[in-house]
Amino acid sequence: MRAIIIANGPSPDYPRGWQRQEDDWIIAADGGTLTALRWGWLPDTVIGDLDSLPDALRQRLEAVGCRFVTFPARKDWTDLELALQHAVKGGATEIVILGARGGRLDQELANLLLLSRPEWATALIRLLDGSEEACVIRRECTLSGQVGDTVSLIALTPQVTGITTRGLEWPLQEGTLTFGSTLGISNVLTEPLAQVRVREGVLLVVHSRQGTGSKRQEASNYLPCHCERSEAVSWNRNRRLLRPFGARNDASPPLYLTLQGRR
Repeated sequence: MRAIIIANGPSPDYPRGWQRQEDDWIIAADGGTLTALRWGWLPDTVIGDLDSLPDALRQRLEAVGCRFVTFPARKDWTDLELALQHAVKGGATEIVILGARGGRLDQELANLLLLSRPEWATALIRLLDGSEEACVIRRECTLSGQVGDTVSLIALTPQVTGITTRGLEWPLQEGTLTFGSTLGISNVLTEPLAQVRVREGVLLVVHSRQGTGSKRQEASNYLPCHCERSEAVSWNRNRRLLRPFGARNDASPPLYLTLQGRR
């Protein structure tokens, strides 16, 4: 089962070229609910202390079947970590994290380092933002992209040994990276598919597709919800997709949605 976690990052980029599936389990971490709605998605679950979510919106979401898992504001975990715990306990074997970039530096670093927690070792976890993707390797992975894409390898344990790569401009053969080293930064794809394997340790792989930093890309499989306050939004229970009536295709900021459950 694949879970999609939407964090509360400021104005996150929709991942370029990525598509959600009908049976994805959509989990919103507190204010990530607003991002989900802006992308046209109704969350299956909202989790966190809900300090970023208006009470009126919560009531509307509950009325159309959204489940809430609440925690006190004074807690020992971030909302994203709680969402990851919930996804893994719920049986997710693949987790895609969206909206975890930007904002405060400490939070962004913590979000990236969360990927390395041993509790998630049974699940494939990827963090996507615009044209960039980050994932953690404990054994091996295959990267798919275009020749010229940037790939960086960063050690998350004191040493990562037995690193072997294929399809990168500066290859490693049974190489070693140490924590804090920049040796693995800014490698380049030389083939559409590249492989990275490690023998021991935890390695963070960051794949930056060509075009990173350009104008935001909007995926064709979602409809941005730029709606007036009075516009109704329909909900298809099977697809769990919000489609606004009369949505404008402009760059104006999205306003609050009026949710109307339709079956």
